[in-house]
Amino acid sequence: MSVVKYEVGDGVATITLDRPAALNALTVELKLALLEAVQRAGADENVRAVLLTGAGRAFCVGQDLKEHVDALDAGDTELSTVSDHYNPLIEAIAGLPKPVVAAVNGPAAGAGASLAFACDLRIAGDDASFLMAFAKVGLGPDSGASWTLPRLIGTGRAAAMLMLAEPVAAAEALELGLVSMIVPAADLVGTATALAARLAVGPTAAYAAIKETLAFSASHPLGESLAKEARMQAHCGQTADHRDAVTAFLEKRSATFTGH
Repeated sequence: MSVVKYEVGDGVATITLDRPAALNALTVELKLALLEAVQRAGADENVRAVLLTGAGRAFCVGQDLKEHVDALDAGDTELSTVSDHYNPLIEAIAGLPKPVVAAVNGPAAGAGASLAFACDLRIAGDDASFLMAFAKVGLGPDSGASWTLPRLIGTGRAAAMLMLAEPVAAAEALELGLVSMIVPAADLVGTATALAARLAVGPTAAYAAIKETLAFSASHPLGESLAKEARMQAHCGQTADHRDAVTAFLEKRSATFTGH
């Protein structure tokens, strides 16, 4: 039985972590299956947006600690899963040239929260919570949290979340900027699916350019970021989507985006 569900409809690939009895804790099997699903969505031209969520009552509570202890007992004190599994997974999500929406149901902890932070948009159910649990088990951050979290909420707040390791409920997550919307838990999947479907009929190349320029500007000075913007605009300017959108504006009609 697969630990990840993958479904495509209306241009949206819905990827569901599917270990509900374990609150979708991350085993090697799950990490590999999730990476494969993200890569599959990236390679499929019929997929123009991705929705990531968890089955059952949790989004993802992070590393499966039973498997983690087994790895420590086997001598893996360097925690090779970080470089072997988590890093490629976060890079695949953040670098996907398509918008990724996280529908956060229930707890998102440790690397599970980091998965949501790597997505472009996060919608939370009113039962959602975020916990940077690394310090509770004597570890620093991984899965990109040291990069994504300060960019979402600022360095000071990120340090507090990481060092104090206290859960952040949905309402506070909205106030901090961790999520863009809170909805009743019963409405979460429907709302997030509708948002992903809206993105799926949008200007895919422009979304990819937005993601790429935002990531670039995070580690480059203004001049280099301006040059990057110019290169990406030159690319987008050659797309059929751009040409139709400009024509549609002049003709006072709605643009039809094809993703090309």
